[in-house]
Amino acid sequence: MAASKKSDIKEKSHDKTNGSLPEFTREQELVALRDMLLIRRFEEKAGQLYGMGAIGGFCHLYIGQEAVVVGMQMTLKKGDQVITGYRDHGHMLACGMDAKGVMAELTGRHGGYSKGKGGSMHMFSKEKNFFGGHGIVAAQVPLGTGLAFSNRYRGNDFVSLAYFGDGAANQGQVYESFNMAELWKLPVIYVIENNRYAMGTSVTRSSAQTDFSKRGISFNIPGKQVDGMDVRAVKAAGDEAVAWCRAGKGPYILEMQTYRYRGHSMSDPAKYRTREEVDKVRHDQDPIEQVRNRLLAAKMSEQDLKAIDAEVREIVNAAADFAQHDPEPDAAELYTDVYR
Repeated sequence: MAASKKSDIKEKSHDKTNGSLPEFTREQELVALRDMLLIRRFEEKAGQLYGMGAIGGFCHLYIGQEAVVVGMQMTLKKGDQVITGYRDHGHMLACGMDAKGVMAELTGRHGGYSKGKGGSMHMFSKEKNFFGGHGIVAAQVPLGTGLAFSNRYRGNDFVSLAYFGDGAANQGQVYESFNMAELWKLPVIYVIENNRYAMGTSVTRSSAQTDFSKRGISFNIPGKQVDGMDVRAVKAAGDEAVAWCRAGKGPYILEMQTYRYRGHSMSDPAKYRTREEVDKVRHDQDPIEQVRNRLLAAKMSEQDLKAIDAEVREIVNAAADFAQHDPEPDAAELYTDVYR
């Protein structure tokens, strides 16, 4: 029996979302397009504000990776939880957090989600079940496992999504979490956002096993490689993983093969890859353009698509305006929300 289980797990770990994908309805395509455009335009504006000096400290943009979080969010229901690392603005927006509150936190204003005290990497929303933004590499993985433990302890059928990158995948606490999650059959999906370069080193130079979907084999955790640039592939894999967790079968690993167009952070010149490589991914695989092209092929007008983009830009511009004019937190805020 044990041998059969291992064989099944190994087969699942080798699985990859190739071949035909379930087609999206027109409504799903429009939701995906708008949500990905919101993230893209928000991040572009954040980059501009950083360049102007309105945003200080660290700022890690999500441009290019939008399909991952948007596709996964389409698989969840109210009550499911999300936790991630420091490239987190896109995850917040996908969870339904207000663009004004996110941008105001970036500029350190009182109207930000952490009252201007957390900045880019530390925002939370209990209302939206978003548990951060974490600046310590891989720190969110055991925390996300803990969220899953709380769900199992309470006997509900909620699922926890723990996002982390290819660089964080080599941290020891990740494997301690894998072991605990499988032992206790915790409903957690480990979403590895493999953007190929971590902080600036290619996975081929930094990881002995570059197929991250196999990282759970020794713990009997199934895994799948997913085209993280295609929102349909992400949702299809996410549906399968969510169903696995809700059925009480334990954790699941999804390796999202994606790509960030900007450097690791705003201070990274990204000289470890060529401009030609970035341009090729933009041209051939851009997640937003894929949806846009499908809608055009389905006879949606260019004018209607431009109207969606204009609506999104209006939201982002309003958020940027709010984030630059909202007052800074009072000095007394230094002493609030602190454990003593």
